[in-house]
Amino acid sequence: MREFSIAAIPADGIGPEVIGAGIAVLKVLAERRDDLRLNYQIFDWGSAYYKRHGVMMPADGLERLKRFDAIFFGAVGAVDVPDHVTLWGLRLPICQGFDQYANVRPAKILPGITSPLRNAGVGDLDWVIVRENSEGEYSGAGGRVHRGLPEEVATEVSVFTRVGVERIMRYAFLLSRSRPKKRLTVVTKSNAQRHGMVMWDEIAEHVSRDFPDVVWDKMLVDAMTVRMVMKPQSLDTIVATNLHADILSDLAGALAGSIGVASTANIDPERRFPSMFEPIHGSAFDIAGKGIANPIATFCTAVQMLDHLGEGAASAQLMQAIERVCASGIMTPDLGGKASTSDVTDAVCRAIRGHNILDA
Repeated sequence: MREFSIAAIPADGIGPEVIGAGIAVLKVLAERRDDLRLNYQIFDWGSAYYKRHGVMMPADGLERLKRFDAIFFGAVGAVDVPDHVTLWGLRLPICQGFDQYANVRPAKILPGITSPLRNAGVGDLDWVIVRENSEGEYSGAGGRVHRGLPEEVATEVSVFTRVGVERIMRYAFLLSRSRPKKRLTVVTKSNAQRHGMVMWDEIAEHVSRDFPDVVWDKMLVDAMTVRMVMKPQSLDTIVATNLHADILSDLAGALAGSIGVASTANIDPERRFPSMFEPIHGSAFDIAGKGIANPIATFCTAVQMLDHLGEGAASAQLMQAIERVCASGIMTPDLGGKASTSDVTDAVCRAIRGHNILDA
């Protein structure tokens, strides 16, 4: 019996709904197996905590999370709390504090889900986007002076370090090598950003020499959006900066059918600290409490979490259940269905148990 401790941070908006669904599915999965036990501790950090205490998480939050094997995260964002407060108060301190420098975002068309791309079906869009997650445009460097005055100035400085760029490039090349196509696309904007992005390109070229078996190419980020839409089959593994990959991965989720099926993993590849797993969709406070949030992204991030923990068989079992439910047509409104969050969750639980998923 392998046992893991999971820190669950449901946080804001639909976060509590989808994390609750994710834990329910993982509990059924563990019950069906005789080799896995998952223990959870739920932390009430987020915007509600901020309104009570003036901070998104306590000062010793990272220290309290260190002992866990993984972090299962919902979303941050509230109507009445500024977005920069929620993001820099909870999610980014965890990512940067635990040096989770590889943000890994799979995107694929699942069975039964219709992509907005013409004539695109299962297998036509099957990507992994690797996002540099520790520096770049989200480094936090910069400031504001002369606030409120006509001469006010704000700077937002992108920071690219050789160690930061090289380690994400090596991670992306290694990941690409592990996939059947062994194909990597490096996203850049070095025609206009002639310092950090030129260094990014040079390091990609340098690292590529250690991976002669990986076919790689380079695309400007604006041209990349066109290629994603027009030639999805030409892509496989993609690496990009913090900002570029943040944007491109949302597009990828939409092209796969809905951002409600898009998952992400914030990985510390050296395993010095716990890694964090979350759906991409954010807090979606416009539908919070309505019971229609799509839990598939959270289930898929649970698949990533199990993979990271070395539980490949359990991960595959969960992914098979997800695909079976999607293929059956049990879907939430964002995918054109009429199912509720609990309907989809119950169906995945039935699939894991080997029952008829259409039985209520």
